Amino acid sequence: MKDTFNIIIRPILTEKMTTLKNVHRQYAFHVDLRANKIEIKRAVEQRFDVTVESVRTMIMPGKFRRLGRYEGKTAKWKKAVVTLKKDEEIEYVAGAV
Repeated sequence: MKDTFNIIIRPILTEKMTTLKNVHRQYAFHVDLRANKIEIKRAVEQRFDVTVESVRTMIMPGKFRRLGRYEGKTAKWKKAVVTLKKDEEIEYVAGAV
């Protein structure tokens, strides 16, 4: 990957991730499918000015969807769960990520 700002696509804000953020300092991001853990770590550290402790990635499979009689499949995507060092957090601002 060339540009660290193209690696992180958007944060994942769900009830489960809010709980993980409050308890374990973990944040989830939808990232580029071609990005590896080292690139994701570097992108998060540069973009949010924090220290990353660990990165876990998983490829989420596409789902089958129907619209009337037409069937299709959504694209697979990569989710990264990032754990930060102690006493650090990421502040989300609308439109900033």
